[in-house]
Parts: sequence; structure tokens; C-alpha cells
Amino acid sequence: MKYSRLIAGTMTWGVWGKQLKKTETIDLMHYCIDQNITTFDHADIYGGYTTEADFGNAFSESGIKRDRIQLISKCGIQYVSDNRKNTVKHYNYSKDYIIWSAETSLKHLKTDYLDLLLLHRPSPLMQPNAIAEAVSELKKRGLIKSFGVSNFSPSQTALLAKSVDISVNQIEFSLTQHTAMHDGALDYMMMNNITPMSWSPLGSVFREDTEQTRRIHKQLGELLDKYSVTEDQLLLAWILKHPSQIHPVIGTTTKKRIADAVKAADIDLELEDWFKILVACQGHKVP
Repeated sequence: MKYSRLIAGTMTWGVWGKQLKKTETIDLMHYCIDQNITTFDHADIYGGYTTEADFGNAFSESGIKRDRIQLISKCGIQYVSDNRKNTVKHYNYSKDYIIWSAETSLKHLKTDYLDLLLLHRPSPLMQPNAIAEAVSELKKRGLIKSFGVSNFSPSQTALLAKSVDISVNQIEFSLTQHTAMHDGALDYMMMNNITPMSWSPLGSVFREDTEQTRRIHKQLGELLDKYSVTEDQLLLAWILKHPSQIHPVIGTTTKKRIADAVKAADIDLELEDWFKILVACQGHKVP
């Protein structure tokens, strides 16, 4: 397995969230590794183009050997920020920009290579051949090991796959956002040996108080004692049971929640319990 079963998402480590100090970042990196979370997910835009550099400064003083971790970054979104001269949020997938963006992420992360570079979101103007040329050059120079996409539909992935090998698609996937099970996205990934990663794996269960989330909490509550777990562990176990081998990207910086999340990988939901949770989400039996 190229990446840890659960992946540490860094979007809220910096100014977009917890604003961790360097010492706190170093401590959290070590803690994640101790919990067998060795893959760290970044994007150039996080923190308005600042979080990668904050992480890199911490990594350079952490004493962690580069081959013990895997670093992911994403590029392509041109974000309106004080750190860029963009006048509108848009996407740029020109060959030169992809190469420049990867080089910039490497500089910020204080590393010589990325284990995985993802295109952050599909652009209606992307040209597969230009993207393929950029990826080929980055791989030839040893700056990236693997290439993938994020938030791409099956048809968008297939379009790009005609020109370049795609190893990962990072999508939004959770109990409350599981359309990828029905629109062919996960089927396509399984058929083409593409590794799925899921951002926001807990969905809206703890963010919203709706009829749906109340049904979900009720059903999860009925299973807590049976499995001796927490609700968030059940939500992750529900994802992990899918045969496509989804890697959840967890965004928490709280150590207890990280430790709890890791234990979810040891939960084997019984078949009927998996469907009970799905039915609670949908509000009706499966067809």
C-alpha cells in the first residue's frame, strides 16, 4: 500500500484553522506517524498559499526521515489571495503552470519530491496532452512519484487517462455524501486500479441537525455497545468496508480523535449493520 490507510489532511493545520505553532506541528506529525498515519495531504492553496511552507519549516526541524512519510499536494486552483495576483478564482492546467506549481510546493514543503501530485478540481479548459507533458517531465526529473486527480467525474477521469496514467482520485465521500457509489465513480476506479481517497469522510453528521442526521445518530447509537466504539469510528468503518479500498482523509488535529479514527480500521461491520446505517441516511430501504 503506497499510502497509510488513513491520511492526515492538513487544510486546518495553518491559518485556515488551528494556526498550529511550529513546535505543535512537529509534535502532531510525530503523533500521526506513531499512530501509523504516515501520509500527509496538502494543497498549494491551503492557508492562502501558506500552510505548505509552515508544514515544511516544521518538517525540516522534525528529525523525521523523508522515506518514513508520504507527501501529497494538489495544484490548479488559482485562489484569490493576498499571496497571488488573481482577480477571480479559476483553474490553470497549462504545462508550465503545473510544473511551476509542483516546484513551488516542493520548495515550501522542504522536500525533493512529492509522492503524489493531484489536479485539485477539473477545469473545462484543461487539455489532456499539456497535462501529460507536465506530468512526464515532473516524473522524469524525479519531482513526483505518482499522479492523480481530485473531484473528477468518471468521464473527466477517462478523458485524462487517455493521455496520462492516473493512480488516485480524491473525492468527497461519506455516509451523507455517497453519490460516488451510484454514479459510477467508485466502479470506474475499481475497474481501472485507481485508488480512491475521501475528503470530509464524516460528512454532515456532526455539523448539521436535520431529520437525516437525527436518524443517523439514532441508528449509530444502537450499534455503539455492540462494537464498543464511537459514532465517528462507525462512520469511518462504514467507508472502509467498501471494496474499492477508500482512504479517508481526516482533518482533525485532536490527538484522541486521531487515535480513535485509526482504530476504525479494525472494525468489521456486519453486512446488515452496514445497510442499516445506509438506510438511516437515505430514510428508506434500498431498492
